[in-house]
Amino acid sequence: MADWRTLPPLSALRAFCAFAEAGALEPAGARIGVTHAAVSQQIRGLEARLGLTLVERRGKRLALTAQGQQLAAALSEGFGLIGRTIAEMTGREATRPLRITTTDAFAGGWLLGRLQDFRTRHPGIDLVLDPTPDLRDLGTQADVAIRFGKGRWPGAEARLLLRTPIVLVAAPRLVPEGAATDMAALARLPWLQEIGTSEATAYMESHGVVPQGPGFLSLPGSLLLDAVRDGQGLTVIARAFVEADLAAGRLRLIHEDSEREGYFLVTRTGSLRPAVAAFCKWALRQAGQI
Repeated sequence: MADWRTLPPLSALRAFCAFAEAGALEPAGARIGVTHAAVSQQIRGLEARLGLTLVERRGKRLALTAQGQQLAAALSEGFGLIGRTIAEMTGREATRPLRITTTDAFAGGWLLGRLQDFRTRHPGIDLVLDPTPDLRDLGTQADVAIRFGKGRWPGAEARLLLRTPIVLVAAPRLVPEGAATDMAALARLPWLQEIGTSEATAYMESHGVVPQGPGFLSLPGSLLLDAVRDGQGLTVIARAFVEADLAAGRLRLIHEDSEREGYFLVTRTGSLRPAVAAFCKWALRQAGQI
C-alpha cells in the first residue's frame, strides 16, 4: 500500500514520465498539454522533492541519469497499467486496432500471406502491422510481438509459434557444388543480413572468424532473399522462409543451427483483450500448434 504523504505530486511524476518517453522538453509538453518550461519546472521540483538528480544537463542536451531511468521505467509501467485499465473499463480498448510487431522477414515470409484469412474470420478487428527489427514496448507500442529466440523474455508471456532452425544459405552461383564451405573460405565471400539484426555477424563471431571480403550489406528483409537468390551474398535466416528455395535448388544449404527454438508469440502477462486473444489463437492454429 502506498504512503500517499511521501509520494511526490502526480503532476510532477506525469511531467517527468512524459519527458522520459519523449526525450525532450517540448514534445513532452505537447503530450500533456503544457509548455516545455512547465515540464522543466515540474522536473526540477521533483528532483528537489526527492533529493536526487534525475536529469543530467549538458548545455542544451538533457539525458536521464541512472536513477532517472529507474524511476522512468516504474512510472511507464504504472501509468501504462492505469491507462489500459481505464480503457478496458470504458470500452475504448475494445475498438482500438490490434498492433502486431515482427521482423520484416517474418512479416513477408510467413505472416502477410495468411492475414487475409484472419481478416475474413474477424472482420470487426482492425490491424496495424509494424515490421521492424526494433523491440516495441508491449502494451503501449504493440499488443503482440512475434520474435525469434528461446522463448525467454522477462515480464512477458511467450508461446512457441513456429519451430524452425537457423540456416546459412547461398545461391549456387556464389557457392557452387564442390566449392570450399569451411568458415575461412566463406569469410572471403560477401555477406548479407536483415537491417537492424545481427544474425550474420553473430554467426561469424561464434565461429571465430571475421569478414575477409566485401563488408556486410544490411538491407530490409523484403529485399534480403532476392539479393541472396541473385548471388549477392550469403545470409543467415530461418529455414522456414527458404524451404521452397532449397527444394527448388535456388539456394544451397551450407549449415544448419537447430539449437534455438524458433518464433514465439509474445504478449504482456495477465488477461488479454478479446482481439489479442483471437489473433494469438488464430496464429497458433495457422502454425499447427493447437
